[in-house]
Amino acid sequence: MAETLLFNALREAIDEEMARDPSVFVLGEDVGHYGGSYKVTKDLYKKYGDLRVLDTPIAENAFTGMAVGAAMTGLRPIIEGMNMGFLLLAFNQIANNAGMLRYTSGGNFKIPLVVRGPGGVGRQLGAEHSQRLEAYFQGVPGLKMVACSTPYNAKGLLKSAIRDDNPVIFFEHVLLYNLKQDLPEGEYLLPLDKAETVREGSDVTILTYSRMRHHVMQAVKTLEKDGFDPEVIDLISLKPLDFDTIGASIRKTHRVIIVEECMRSGGIGAEITASINDRLFDELDAPVIRLASQDIPTPYNGTLENLTIVQPAQIVEAVQKLVALKV
Repeated sequence: MAETLLFNALREAIDEEMARDPSVFVLGEDVGHYGGSYKVTKDLYKKYGDLRVLDTPIAENAFTGMAVGAAMTGLRPIIEGMNMGFLLLAFNQIANNAGMLRYTSGGNFKIPLVVRGPGGVGRQLGAEHSQRLEAYFQGVPGLKMVACSTPYNAKGLLKSAIRDDNPVIFFEHVLLYNLKQDLPEGEYLLPLDKAETVREGSDVTILTYSRMRHHVMQAVKTLEKDGFDPEVIDLISLKPLDFDTIGASIRKTHRVIIVEECMRSGGIGAEITASINDRLFDELDAPVIRLASQDIPTPYNGTLENLTIVQPAQIVEAVQKLVALKV
């Protein structure tokens, strides 16, 4: 086991896959000589050359389209968005081309493409740099969406995403890059379509992902002291959802809280709530509670920024109120 920072875990995943498969390459703004805005690709150009770690112009639509074409012809591109919010400029390429070409070509083309990069609410990065794109992409057919939350799952999931023959949107949170964890020395891969039960419990199911996993676990420390027993599930796979794991937990606890950093209106939590009501309504002893970000552009002011996203104290309060409704 070796202690590794999350951004280095991602770098190890890319390095190992580039060494294993010469069709894998990275492209994006400043990924080469600069090493990426958060150093995920640091020094890889020295090992693999400028054509496999390709610095692009500031033209997201253009280089994403180039990556889609490269994937169609047998390469395995990894696009780094310097900030995931900038990839809205490439929404058409990701949605109409990457997401749909395997189907519209009658299966003649595979699209082994990974779109990854930093996103989420950072520390005073301003509205345009605090985007959460999971709600934007969840309705696009043909895409897989994965949100890493620890160095361990970041590495295993990214390796699997690179090997997948479908386009994968790979969400990394800007405030998790310096998270540390011991990683196994040998190679490992993790499934792209499975949630992780972080903590087993019996009182309430808390569904979360990305940075909010850590806010939830901070809240759990307080809840445990007060005698509560929550079950915590890190969704990891946002599309498709792992409803086997979600359903098994709800059948045990009969109560659900969804904690996300995405917007409340039309967010991942809204989709999960609808799916739970469709499939598991009779298992619920109380309505599903959603804790999500405020439906406003993220303020630059630090105090206001904190007020727009879910904090551990709100999670504690929600669990206390929901469990008090036990029948």
